Amino acid sequence: MEKVLVWGLIGDGAWGYFVVLSLPMKIRITGQPVLLVLGDIVALVLALWLTLVLRYADLPSSAVFESHLVPFSVIFLIWLGVYFIYDLYSEQTTFFQRQLDSVLSSAHIVNSIIALAFFYFIPYFYITPKTNLFLFLLVSFVLLIGWRRYLAVWVIRGSEQQLFFACAGVAVTELVEEITTNPLYRIKLIAEEEAKSEQNTMEPLVVINTHDSDSGRLLGFYNMMSFGARFITLDSLYETVFGRVPVANISERWFLESVSTQPKPVYDLFKRLMDILIAGTLGSVTIWVYPLVWILVKLGDGGSLFSIQERVGQNNRPVKLYKFRTMEIANDGGHWQSTDNQVTRLGSWLRRSRIDELPQLWNVIKGDLSLIGPRPEFAEAVRHYSQEIKYYNIRHLLKPGLSGWAQIYEQRYSGEKTHHTIGIEATKNKLSYDIYYLKNRNILLDLKIALKTIRILLSRSGI
Repeated sequence: MEKVLVWGLIGDGAWGYFVVLSLPMKIRITGQPVLLVLGDIVALVLALWLTLVLRYADLPSSAVFESHLVPFSVIFLIWLGVYFIYDLYSEQTTFFQRQLDSVLSSAHIVNSIIALAFFYFIPYFYITPKTNLFLFLLVSFVLLIGWRRYLAVWVIRGSEQQLFFACAGVAVTELVEEITTNPLYRIKLIAEEEAKSEQNTMEPLVVINTHDSDSGRLLGFYNMMSFGARFITLDSLYETVFGRVPVANISERWFLESVSTQPKPVYDLFKRLMDILIAGTLGSVTIWVYPLVWILVKLGDGGSLFSIQERVGQNNRPVKLYKFRTMEIANDGGHWQSTDNQVTRLGSWLRRSRIDELPQLWNVIKGDLSLIGPRPEFAEAVRHYSQEIKYYNIRHLLKPGLSGWAQIYEQRYSGEKTHHTIGIEATKNKLSYDIYYLKNRNILLDLKIALKTIRILLSRSGI
């Protein structure tokens, strides 16, 4: 799509970017995920009602509709969870016009399998005839696709936003490059004259850097508020677009103002209870995997089943993590960049499937790890990164986890190349996600990470 960056004076000889675009951001589309969820619920309930109308060629009575709605309500809740896993409730979802059909189709296939399993194998969900179920699967898909397409057009037409970057730097360069190259953002071609013309009545949203050392510029922005000027900080815009913090643009003051180190009693208690409950349940139901992996290991190289690795935990406290052995040497002393210790054939498969991390569920129960949090590093790696990367140790304010915000957004860390062997620049990028999680951690964000982790595991399985 055609695009242009328009440079212009913003006062006192300073230059900035001027871009006209439609942004999938909370600036204008506040509450979009809630709207998507509510819309899907209405579409599913309406699909059930239409199914009964089509099936019996008559308006269903209240009793008939309620008798179907009760069992289907359970299915609806599960379906919404699957849609969440498929990323159909993010702020960017509305703009996935090209991918919408394929993504929603994949999610609907999974949901159809779940519905068939419930209604055919669980007596409580028994309905007659089964034609109703198959008809519902078809009608619901048509309604969901239709309403999502309508919303995409409606939101895009109503969310055009002019941005004026009254700042510069690495973070600005990254932002401008992202919004002008990413197909999610609809960039309109405008000329400088058009941007300045009287016909351009849209009030721009001015992006400012609150870390600007020029107090006079900040005072000027403050005075502009009296004339109705609208502002958004560079940090907020960056977080909205990328889901991470611009490490190159923040300072010690930013941490003191933006990151809370105070305990969150309700959140901390809930998270710990979920850690114990979920890790205990998963650890119990997967206990049969241990003898199976032991047999495969013995048939392979005949070495030990487990490897014990010392990592850096919360508050820089050393913790010992247990994993199924995937390397030729079970415990190599934490030499994270060693090339002598190679991954075994079985270990390669264990890593891809994440089965090698099953023993860490007992670390979660013990309290060394959480299910959700930044991944723990070797002590040697921490010393190295701490010397090379500013603010690196701030990530150790949190308890490390099995899966984190960085892992679900940075796919480069998956597969054969682990996150312990990446370079400095990639680690800086990873740190920016960890700091974002540190700043914004809450129950809903943890749930989002958990569901996206499930999605990643399913995609690796070909689902």
